[in-house]
Amino acid sequence: MRWLFSRGVVRSTEVGVSRFSYEPGARMPFGHRHKTQEEVYVVVAGSGRAKLEDEIVDLGLWDVVRVTPQVIRSFEAGPDGMELICVGGRAKRADAERFDDFWPERA
Repeated sequence: MRWLFSRGVVRSTEVGVSRFSYEPGARMPFGHRHKTQEEVYVVVAGSGRAKLEDEIVDLGLWDVVRVTPQVIRSFEAGPDGMELICVGGRAKRADAERFDDFWPERA
């Protein structure tokens, strides 16, 4: 997996745009949520799945997922990998919370 964050590079205080690249079958190793920040994810290549709390959603090219604060989220690439663009609001210290072992074991 490769995660690129632009907020510091573009010196933005109001918005962040990130790119997440997943190899085929790769899974974010944890879930996370925010206290106040909403995020929008756009699939720009490949396909995969999003785990939003207890719901798993299939994602394809150009699908868009809006995730409200407090919803734990994580992503998994399909057989061709997946590229996501994430857009979020103003960064706040200690806004994110991490959840290890968020995904169930693979069958």
